[in-house]
Amino acid sequence: MTTNDLCPAVCTTAPVPVSHPDAVTLIRRYYAELISRYYGRPTDDAEISEVIGEEPSDDLVPPTGIFLVARTDGAPVGCLGVRVLDSDTVELTRMFVGPEARRRGVAGRLIAAAEGFARDTFCARVIRLDTRADLVEARALYARHGYREIARYNDSPYADHWFEKALD
Repeated sequence: MTTNDLCPAVCTTAPVPVSHPDAVTLIRRYYAELISRYYGRPTDDAEISEVIGEEPSDDLVPPTGIFLVARTDGAPVGCLGVRVLDSDTVELTRMFVGPEARRRGVAGRLIAAAEGFARDTFCARVIRLDTRADLVEARALYARHGYREIARYNDSPYADHWFEKALD
């Protein structure tokens, strides 16, 4: 098996409560990487907890959202949240795939699952997201999945790029 091979049978995505231990661990890993990349230095548990307090994920539960966890061979390796913005629009947030599962299609599976929930559960017609300039991999990923860059739609102090995709 090469690093680009990942049999669909070993990668699953499913909604979990944002309070589930796997979700909590993945959110902490997500913020650890974001903080380290943003500041160019290591972070610690106290700083991660502080940022989580400033950027809560509590709304990523029905009816205002959903939180998805990707697993390979049963181990949690990635996550993605869907947040309802209005009756037609949802937002992707908290996209993370651990280094151990990158370049194996996990992010694409998370995006596909999120788009399905956005359309089928929340009846969304549009899906949006924001990202930072230094997250070039994320911007390329979103473009590959049909997201196009749009004007700013939120006031996130950390966002540099905003994307949108119409759902069929």
